[in-house]
Amino acid sequence: MLRFNTEFAEGFVSPAELDDYRRAHADVLARCQEGEEGFADSLGWLSVSAWAGDEVLERTCALAERIRACADTFVLIGVGGSNNATRAALAALAPEVGARVVFAGNTLSAWELNRVIASLEGHDVVIDCVAKNFETLEPGSSFRLLRQYLVERYGAEEAARRIVCTGTIGSPLEDLCRDEGYTFVPFATDVGGRFTALTEVHLLPLAVGGVDIRALVDGAREAERACRGDGPLENEAYRYAACRNILWERGYRMELLGFFEPRFRWFSKWFEQLFAESEGKDGRGLFPSAAEYSEELHSLGQFVQDGTHLLFETFLDVAGPGPGDSLVLGGTDVADGFGYLDGVDFWDINKASFRATRAAHAEVLPCLTLEIDRLDERHLGMLFYWFAFACTVSGRLLGVNPFDQPGVEAYKALMFRALGKGAR
Repeated sequence: MLRFNTEFAEGFVSPAELDDYRRAHADVLARCQEGEEGFADSLGWLSVSAWAGDEVLERTCALAERIRACADTFVLIGVGGSNNATRAALAALAPEVGARVVFAGNTLSAWELNRVIASLEGHDVVIDCVAKNFETLEPGSSFRLLRQYLVERYGAEEAARRIVCTGTIGSPLEDLCRDEGYTFVPFATDVGGRFTALTEVHLLPLAVGGVDIRALVDGAREAERACRGDGPLENEAYRYAACRNILWERGYRMELLGFFEPRFRWFSKWFEQLFAESEGKDGRGLFPSAAEYSEELHSLGQFVQDGTHLLFETFLDVAGPGPGDSLVLGGTDVADGFGYLDGVDFWDINKASFRATRAAHAEVLPCLTLEIDRLDERHLGMLFYWFAFACTVSGRLLGVNPFDQPGVEAYKALMFRALGKGAR
């Protein structure tokens, strides 16, 4: 299950204030649950089964099996929404079966691209270029580089069998696949990149990497039922969105996603993109950031506790241990001063650190907590959907369009001009 806790923020937002706000803006929740007509071309993710139904899952699993039969390494070429959810899930779940997934198309650094190519030597490779419009420079240039690498290594015919492209139906990328004999996977037509976690964009690489995508989707469907079915005083995602906007109105300008489990490291990057690109516009929006505790208690923790009070925290917490989550510290062999830890499980040490941190920080700033029972496919699917829905509601409460990203076009125009695009 997934639980949202505001207990450590009640000194800043009282339960009564939060209830009043939710009642006053219940119409926003209702519109988001139904799907606002003006955003119809971006709401394909709202119904999980629209792009992750049984037929899609069966087709995706079959393609993943064919890929694993000929390759031990799968290169995902994509940037931002085209790779963040896959990295988040693989890092969180660490599946013990499946192919190795390598990420490319998210940098223009020659050093990093050389490192990626070097890491492919001695491995059987399949690449997947994910590009909704096939105009973004990072994946486009990396696709050319890695495509040429495969042709040089395997020959044109065998290379074609090792190339997958995930793109929009009717796009130049689909035309290229048809002309060259590459496998084509459809990019969800009515889903923007940062909302694609539960579509073939990510389900395919996750299945290749050994993730149980059916369990992931089942968890997302469970979250969908709650997010779209619960009323304004029961809906936890709406309560989170409401709390964020109350704090925004009171002058808070940053949300820090804090976690004591390093497996959330890449999930935090997915979170940052989701909220930054969805809400950061029209001179508005909370700046989303993250802190990986306990390490960053010894750096960012100082600012959080004693610095400018411009932020609030949302903690991600895993309630119970799963496989590999227990490690008991043996009795002391020397007088090291840590005898109080004899026989204590690191799981409990980490929990004590989390609870102490939340209590200390809550004395000076609002601390929200999102808790899941354990970190597995089902609960991760819940998190992907829950945050996507909460972000949509939060954006509408803020008064912005959560689905466009006009700000990213400014640098692209200057970059393409500098590179001479359209000049030859």
